[in-house]
Amino acid sequence: MSETGIGARIKRVEDFRFLTGRGRFTDDLNRPGQVYAVFVRSPHAHARINGIDAAAAKAVPGVVAVLTGDDLAADGVGGIPCGFVPAGAAFVKEPARPALAQGKVRFVGDMVALVVAESAAQARTGAEAVAVDYGELPACASLASAIASGAAQLHDDVEGNVCFDWELGDKAAADGAFANAHHVTKLDIVNNRKIPNALETRAALAEHDPASDSFTLYTSSQIPHVTRLLLAAFVLAIPENKLRIVSPDVGGGFGSKISHYPEEAVVTWASKKVGRPVKWTADRSEAFLSDTHGRDHLTHAELALDAEGKFLGLRVDTKANLGAYLSTFGPLVPTYLYATLLSGQYVIPAIHCAVKGIFTSTSPVDAERGAGRPEATFVVERLVEAAARETGVDRAELRRRNFIAPDAFPYQTPVALLYDSGNYAPILDEARNMAEVSGFEARKADAAARGKRRGLGYSAYIEACGLAPSNVAGAIGARAGLYEAAEVRFHPTGSVTVFTGSHAHGQGHETTFAQLVSDRLGVALENIDVVHGDTGRVPFGMGTYGSRSGAVGGSAIVVACDKIIEKGKKIAAHTLEAAAADIEFADGTFTVRGTDRVTGIGDVAMAAYVPHNYPLEELEPGLDESAFYDPKNFTFPAGCHICEVEVDPETGVVEIVNWVAVDDFGVIINPMIVEGQVHGGITHGVGQAMMEICIYDDTGQLVTGSFNDYCLPRASDLPSFKIGYKTTPCPHNPIGMKGCGEAGAIAAPAAIINAITDAVGVAHMDMPATPETVWRACQGAA
Repeated sequence: MSETGIGARIKRVEDFRFLTGRGRFTDDLNRPGQVYAVFVRSPHAHARINGIDAAAAKAVPGVVAVLTGDDLAADGVGGIPCGFVPAGAAFVKEPARPALAQGKVRFVGDMVALVVAESAAQARTGAEAVAVDYGELPACASLASAIASGAAQLHDDVEGNVCFDWELGDKAAADGAFANAHHVTKLDIVNNRKIPNALETRAALAEHDPASDSFTLYTSSQIPHVTRLLLAAFVLAIPENKLRIVSPDVGGGFGSKISHYPEEAVVTWASKKVGRPVKWTADRSEAFLSDTHGRDHLTHAELALDAEGKFLGLRVDTKANLGAYLSTFGPLVPTYLYATLLSGQYVIPAIHCAVKGIFTSTSPVDAERGAGRPEATFVVERLVEAAARETGVDRAELRRRNFIAPDAFPYQTPVALLYDSGNYAPILDEARNMAEVSGFEARKADAAARGKRRGLGYSAYIEACGLAPSNVAGAIGARAGLYEAAEVRFHPTGSVTVFTGSHAHGQGHETTFAQLVSDRLGVALENIDVVHGDTGRVPFGMGTYGSRSGAVGGSAIVVACDKIIEKGKKIAAHTLEAAAADIEFADGTFTVRGTDRVTGIGDVAMAAYVPHNYPLEELEPGLDESAFYDPKNFTFPAGCHICEVEVDPETGVVEIVNWVAVDDFGVIINPMIVEGQVHGGITHGVGQAMMEICIYDDTGQLVTGSFNDYCLPRASDLPSFKIGYKTTPCPHNPIGMKGCGEAGAIAAPAAIINAITDAVGVAHMDMPATPETVWRACQGAA
């Protein structure tokens, strides 16, 4: 391991600009002559638009324009497309989503009009002056109300508000397993709706160049190239080369910035309409209303076991809330990102999952850290925990008894995925040792003497990430590939610029990608720059989500580096007067095998750009290589988290007193960054399990519409985490890495709820386990 290469614990190089206030976020950007946009949003969850009177708004000083859905339609601007429709569904309904509402609004916050003015304050005043005549209609703001008999129908072409009816697995085999079961565990599970709440709210700044009839859109997006594709081809109907998208520094995404949003489309169109750059930045209230939300499942699940505690079968029936419209990846989350993980780390011979996607009069639902995998892990790990209690088998032993054996890999699950590598029992054992499980009973007795209740909860998770390969993605319904792109460019003086199709929003890519290049090419870290987030500079890439940046984006960089090395060997062979086959490369130096004749990669780069002594008959000048990397399979990080809690039965307050996470992320580039990702992921999961819940009332009003009503975890809510690793390298990518960004959020909810129910002595508890919920459970269990 070098001081700066793979495995090195180095501080993030990008943090200097963030910590000193020199970051450049979309709202920091301004263009000459820009105007400001404010959207008029519906106060109703479901209503007809009978008319819009903009006369008073246009009379407000500074107002430049008031634009509506009719103006969009007149200009032929298309609706916002969905990027994934699940293959194999009995049916899929894909209703239109105009960028500005036309005829109807379908959730509180649906956009009705755009007001453009010289200042943001004038635009807000103008927006307040727009008079919209609404004909209010009944709302269906919950899954139950949306599918109830006689429910209001949000879309004319979607009967019963059911978007799709989809299933995975072998129903007959699962039913047969249950018919032969010695014991069946059943649970009804609510996976609560969440609001991602990135530190930076969404923003967009669009500019039209009349000379070239082209657009530049600056936007806080995780997927700039995909957004360009969707916006150019499907919404504005312009060639892609006429649209440049720049995503500068992005202050967190967590999935909420993976979607192509209508605001991006409207401000881009409006910039040409008004002939000036148009800037919009969401305030926090808008973010609560209009960002995509996460989770929101109702599930009935059953686990069948034989007399020895071996798992025989699993049946899962889920109703998934999609919100009012299909977001970019909305239908992917509760289908192929969810049901395919229901085998967990276990041998479960027969699995069947049925999912109904339901439209409701709420904000659209899409990816939120983990995206389907936390929901699946919660189902599996709650069932396993409940089964252990019901059968009297030790919960660690029940898991160990059913783990996939290490010699069974590659392991084909009954729900489509082929796990490539893993070894789960040592992870469980290490976690138990670190959590000092052997001393738990003594700690529990001490807590009881103080009037408190102690509980221990396990969560053995697995994740499919590094989303790919493209042919599989296409087969299951993705409307794009899932490869990644990179370009590694040497400059004549030996410094390197890396252009990556991945995009950073807090993960530290400028550090870890530079470490990869430093490790592979032997270039000093300070001489490597990483460029991302600009479709005008980087090759077409798929962006960042699903813990794919290292395993897929990093692999593309490594492949490009290997091409550099191969070309460099030919240049070195020429300058050293040797055969290319005799050239070896290591640590930035080309050597003639068996001799002391060497040349550095910097000298090779100079020769490539100043080719006075160069094999021009064989090679083009320059040292610049590109690669598109399309993986052969997903990657499968796995681990075991153990949470220990202490509950005060008098108040319902839960204190997390210990947290152990032992994870297998394959090869780790920078342990310091990985630890930060694990800490953040666990915190995310703690939020879902103990405090975060998005609530709409029966009329579709968002009750939890601010931080006064929606609670996020704080440092005081968390213990010091104990982190450990076990490594089985990924066998099919050139780094051997698996991904880490979502693991904590996947594992944590089940670990916490398992611990709290263990402490309180109840069979099940829905999330979030707030003090009131826990207090009531304590009274019932007293």
